[in-house]
Amino acid sequence: MKTAVIYWSGTGNTEAMAKAVAEGAGVDAVSVSDFNGSVGELEAVALGCPAMGDEVLEETEFEPFFTSIEGDLNGKKVVLFGSYGWGDGEWMRAWAERTKAAGAEIVGGEGYIANDAPTDDDVEKLKALGSEIA
Repeated sequence: MKTAVIYWSGTGNTEAMAKAVAEGAGVDAVSVSDFNGSVGELEAVALGCPAMGDEVLEETEFEPFFTSIEGDLNGKKVVLFGSYGWGDGEWMRAWAERTKAAGAEIVGGEGYIANDAPTDDDVEKLKALGSEIA
């Protein structure tokens, strides 16, 4: 199965989560600024972005990227993940709704969130999610 793990990280927490998902999927994690493939050609994709500002996706790189691929998500298995340091996870719920509205199947529920840095337990769960979409 063609799978990609694409993320944006400001502090390294979401990057650590991306690496765990990628390890489980048997692929490399790639930052959104370095991704040069086509999501339309993938069978599954894991997307990572932390909560920013008023619990929104990062607005300079990740939000424009996600908007550009929403039309390519129909029928794909998708894992959503990210870290946060405040709030209650509103950004992930809104992101999951957008992803489902695009026709994707979200693997693992509504998206996986970690408060600040992922714990060892988080890493194991993220590896399992990666394995599930590989």
